[in-house]
Amino acid sequence: MKVAIIGGGIGGLALALSLHRQGQACEVYEAVAEVREIGVGITLLPHAMRELAALGLQPQLEAAGIENLESVFFNRFGQFIFREARGRHAGYDTPEIGLHRGKLHRVLYDAVLERLGADRVHLDHRCVGVDQDERGATARFQDASGRALAPVSAEVVVACDGVNSAVRRQFYPGEGLAFAGINTWRGVTVHKPILSGKSYLRIGSIETGKMVIYPIADNVDGQGGQLVNWVAEIRREGAPKNDWNKPGNLDDFLGIFQDWRFDWLDVPALIRGAASIFEYPMVDKDPVSRWTFGRVTLLGDAAHPMYPRGSNGSAQAIIDARTLAEQLGSAADVPAALLAYEKLRLPVTSRIVETNRTVPPDFINTRVDELSGGQPFRHIDDLISQEELRRMSDEYKHIAGFALKAKA
Repeated sequence: MKVAIIGGGIGGLALALSLHRQGQACEVYEAVAEVREIGVGITLLPHAMRELAALGLQPQLEAAGIENLESVFFNRFGQFIFREARGRHAGYDTPEIGLHRGKLHRVLYDAVLERLGADRVHLDHRCVGVDQDERGATARFQDASGRALAPVSAEVVVACDGVNSAVRRQFYPGEGLAFAGINTWRGVTVHKPILSGKSYLRIGSIETGKMVIYPIADNVDGQGGQLVNWVAEIRREGAPKNDWNKPGNLDDFLGIFQDWRFDWLDVPALIRGAASIFEYPMVDKDPVSRWTFGRVTLLGDAAHPMYPRGSNGSAQAIIDARTLAEQLGSAADVPAALLAYEKLRLPVTSRIVETNRTVPPDFINTRVDELSGGQPFRHIDDLISQEELRRMSDEYKHIAGFALKAKA
């Protein structure tokens, strides 16, 4: 059986490695003509690291990033709300790693080239549609200039081509992105270690301005400076959607954080220190009732695009990949195997999509703002107990699939 994987991002490459592990033949078709290390930071939660460790990639990923020690929450006045240990420090078998997204992609890409062979990866192949019959499916491609390329036939076609998936559009032609007025700006800055130097920080809330900050590389300047990833977010009623195809403009958002100068961090200085800024809208899509259509199925952001909250999009794509590979590895009936994969993964990811919209991990900050009226407080215990905050955090872990009791 041959599997054609449409898209060579995190989900597509993880699927290629998972299929190879099952002894299944596959080839990857990626739209870009050259693979480069682009983007900003990403966090690999314990359930993602569990999957990547099973693929033999944990040593390379640990070497490429920084293991998180803790997650710490503050309000926009820099007042402490909640702290919890993360990854191995919290008792998981695998670490929680912050690293550059391009580094993660490079580790996956190099592993695919090494294990499958360079002839199994086809760049400059943008999928424009899929045809099928009861025996197989045929994907159609164009190159970057719009020239038609030779079609590819396979027993299975898996769409891993992201939030703007051309394959998904074929089955859901009238669908659009869901945007609720939340825009984001992202950057990386060389900065001295913040708090422990291994701390994942959430500061403020989405209504008045929020920052997510964590380190992704150590001693990048030879003087102990880290490469620190940051994300700025805010919800504004009636705001137009940011354009992810153009650079971010400092003037569009810096004013929100202008007074965020704490004893332990100068947020405006952190933002200004970025060499470049990217802007993105916070978008997802409503969950759909099916991913599988005959011999074609969806995976990752093509199946369940979700808000980039809780570091869960990539984790769910990697779990999709392992689940689908396992179903195909033991398949006597290919369409039935695709439906079995869908049955296992669609309900779980649909719930995460909804949770990321309503009660993501930073809901802790939003709840504290509600209790304090958005004002400074004397002590967090005057508003809410640490036990209640821990319960809120654990509830998200349970829904997202990485509660400590579910680690096995």
